[in-house]
Amino acid sequence: MQGHSSEERPKATLTTKKYLVPFVLITSLFFLWGFARAILDVLNKHFQNELHITITQSSLIQVTTYLGYFLMAIPAGWFINRNSYRRGAVVGLMLFGIGALLFIPCAAIGTFYAFLGALFVIGCGLVFLETSANPYVTELGSKETATSRLNFSQSFNGLGSLFATFVVGQFFFSGSTSAYSAVVPYTILGVLVLVIALVFSRAELPEIKHEEEKSERDSETRIKQLFKHHPMFVFGLFALLAYEVAEISINSYFINFVTGQGWMDDSSASIVLTVALAFFMVGRFVGSWLMRRVPAEVMLLICAAGSVLCMIAVLLNLGKISMLAIICNYLFEAIMFPTIFSLALQGLGNLKKSASSLLMMTPIGGCGFLLMGLIADHTNLVIPFLIPFFGYFIVLLFASELTRKNDSLKRRS
Repeated sequence: MQGHSSEERPKATLTTKKYLVPFVLITSLFFLWGFARAILDVLNKHFQNELHITITQSSLIQVTTYLGYFLMAIPAGWFINRNSYRRGAVVGLMLFGIGALLFIPCAAIGTFYAFLGALFVIGCGLVFLETSANPYVTELGSKETATSRLNFSQSFNGLGSLFATFVVGQFFFSGSTSAYSAVVPYTILGVLVLVIALVFSRAELPEIKHEEEKSERDSETRIKQLFKHHPMFVFGLFALLAYEVAEISINSYFINFVTGQGWMDDSSASIVLTVALAFFMVGRFVGSWLMRRVPAEVMLLICAAGSVLCMIAVLLNLGKISMLAIICNYLFEAIMFPTIFSLALQGLGNLKKSASSLLMMTPIGGCGFLLMGLIADHTNLVIPFLIPFFGYFIVLLFASELTRKNDSLKRRS
């Protein structure tokens, strides 16, 4: 039996002809929010330069955007539960597009805090998008390839991130821009997103239905059921939060760190960040391919261990070797979000939409950059890496527990 299953494993396909068009459409959304989240990492440094604010002050960019995720995740899940994945995506795209276009009046107002309001609206839109798309992708094919399928779609998230840091980074750090140059990329993005919203409003996407189990029809709320009856989901929720703290904090801090160490200027740093995100994208594509052959929890365990070792190298303050360790970390962390997300949803059936909305509260971990900024402003540029170190360590514990449980189940069978 074991030999037979190992032979069948490589033949599993990401999706089927039935779901190919929905899979392509939904995957296109991953590029959009990858771009929207990565642009924050160069916008952060751009505002520091042009408005002469500290790292701590500029971290409000991440705090405000990801606060939108935290506050709107449950309402997004509620809306999608009562409507559909497609309508959730349309609402998300509309909020995203409107928030981006709000940069135009924000520039006229002329204050840093006005831009934060627009970013909050964008954050609210992104959480609708991600709450719709992440679980939907896991449904568009066989259960065996759900994690691999989500990693593949998330690879285009990496492509969007790479595009944002290179193109927008070079625009911001060209030496001929002002604080309000941010209007240009956000206006283009806003128009594009609203056009895509129109496409999705007219597209026919199959809605996946699950048969409700008896335990899901009782008086308990769905969220209460998740916390009471699904301990590995709860562990996955905290592991995903820990990952988001680590990943978003490093992305936001990267340019500050390498320029503060005197290794390069802002423009060069945005190029190096683009290279790091290229590693991230490659990591997702390779991870998606490997997870058709290697159990997802084993891949997560290996990658989490790699990220922990990279953070140790950074904390040892080894000069430019530390920068190389951060870049290598992008390769290791690439599969973490979609893998943790997919593993946390396993076996939840009709609770998936509610579980997804809880998981999409985790980008509030981006506020971890505020703590990194405070530490950096009051100590040095290396000590803040303790925060992502502990984040990856929690992911390592989650992967270890999942691997242990699955090994135990295999031995029993």
